[in-house]
Amino acid sequence: MKTFLKSLAITILLVLTFSCKQDSDIHEKDNTSKSTPSENYNISILLDLSDRISLEKNPNPTMEYYQRDLGYIKSISEAFTQHLKSKRIRQINDKMQLFFNPEPKDQDINSISQKLKISIDKNNASKGLLNSINAEYASQTSKIYESAIKDNHFTGSDIWSFFDTKVKDQCIEKDSRNILVILTDGYMFYDNTIMKEENRTSYITAEWIRKNGLNTKDWEKKLQSQDFGFIKAGDDLNNLEVLVLGINPNQNNPYEEKVIKAYWTKWFTEMKIKHFEIKNADLPSNTEKIIKDFILEKKP
Repeated sequence: MKTFLKSLAITILLVLTFSCKQDSDIHEKDNTSKSTPSENYNISILLDLSDRISLEKNPNPTMEYYQRDLGYIKSISEAFTQHLKSKRIRQINDKMQLFFNPEPKDQDINSISQKLKISIDKNNASKGLLNSINAEYASQTSKIYESAIKDNHFTGSDIWSFFDTKVKDQCIEKDSRNILVILTDGYMFYDNTIMKEENRTSYITAEWIRKNGLNTKDWEKKLQSQDFGFIKAGDDLNNLEVLVLGINPNQNNPYEEKVIKAYWTKWFTEMKIKHFEIKNADLPSNTEKIIKDFILEKKP
């Protein structure tokens, strides 16, 4: 009997040792991921479906701008699924969604966008679902751009109002890492949201930059001394991280890119967004690492 009990004790000890080692191995594997596995991600993508994607007004022989957007979206979804696969099933409680502002009049586009609101937790997470996300996002977003271009009636993008009225409610969740990716050329203008408070505006256009003499080497001094910039559209957004992709300045002004980025930087800083990056409309192959590093490597 003593021999049996001794053998049983040894067996239990071996099982516990193996179990602890296996759990340690899982943690070690998790720690090789750039992201923190236990973190919940809440990723939002805001599409600018203005005439910046028009094949007639803004053609690009190297790669059309809507194709670049699709490449960026592919990298975003891949980073999201990479994060999900670094977690245990019971830890998963993550979201990815896609927005327009205003909503397009095309009901098909709005219907597609609803399909791209993905919420995954321990109750519905499966290998099949995780493996389907990238293909689904690629297929459905392609339909959105094809429909918008075919319609050729670009309503514009009201990014300022999105921050003013929607970003807190729709893009920020408690106990999540909230990331907003904006695909835009950097200009901001919408007919129904035109506001001006001295040199602060809800918009920025190439004409506005030229009209106010921000197209010279002294642009920065003038921007600071005369307080040019966007009107603040939110307070204390320190729980939101923002990645802007697709900046495409007017080539007639060598200072345009710097002015656009200064506007966005000032705006985000004043709204207390601590982590943000603003990138040009580069080829997706050149932007993939930037996107995945931003999403998978949390900055302090």
